[in-house]
Amino acid sequence: MMSPSRLKERLIALIMVAAVLFLPPLVMVVDRPPEVGLSWLPLYIFVTWALVIALAAWLLEQRSGD
Repeated sequence: MMSPSRLKERLIALIMVAAVLFLPPLVMVVDRPPEVGLSWLPLYIFVTWALVIALAAWLLEQRSGD
C-alpha cells in the first residue's frame, strides 16, 4: 500500500493538473467557434472531468501486490 504522505503528494498533484486543465485560457482555446457543426467545449469538459475522476479513483484504490 502507498504511504500516506506519498498518496497526499499525488492527490495534490492531481488537483494541480485538474486546475490547469480547467484554466480559462486553455478552455478558451477549445471554445473557439467551429466553422461547421458543434463546439468542442462540452466534449472537452466531459472527457477532462472523467479523466480527473478516473485518476482519483485509481490513486485511491491502488493496492500493493494487486
